[in-house]
Amino acid sequence: MFSLKEKQYIAEEIEKLLLSLKHPEMPTEKPVFHLHVGGKESWSWADIKPNWTFTSENPPGVNVFNEIARDILP
Repeated sequence: MFSLKEKQYIAEEIEKLLLSLKHPEMPTEKPVFHLHVGGKESWSWADIKPNWTFTSENPPGVNVFNEIARDILP
């Protein structure tokens, strides 16, 4: 549903938000999360995980259809 750039941006913002809460049960760095976003159609969805979980050996998956250029990020 989202482009790779959009997913990376969302993951970065979620990580910042989680760490800013300074909850005693949260780690102080590299929080683990999995966000599932449902789209308006049953086949439209996105799974978002922290950017740091991806490496050159484990790159994020890319759906070419989702990579359509949209200039919506700040």
